[in-house]
Amino acid sequence: MLNIKQMKVVDENNEQIAVQIPVNDFARLEEVIENYGLAKLMDDVRNDEVLNFHEAETFYHNLKNESV
Repeated sequence: MLNIKQMKVVDENNEQIAVQIPVNDFARLEEVIENYGLAKLMDDVRNDEVLNFHEAETFYHNLKNESV
């Protein structure tokens, strides 16, 4: 588990409304979330069709042309 220093922000009623964390901890959290997302995406497409380079290039160019 990540050890993250938290600084809680409270309103005039002493209700917690936000949390501040150091920038370095935020960067570590982003990395963990991105790695989780990448692993999930890789797992989700595990059984998808595999394209060779030429097929992938053609597919990509077709996507670009459709969006114009």
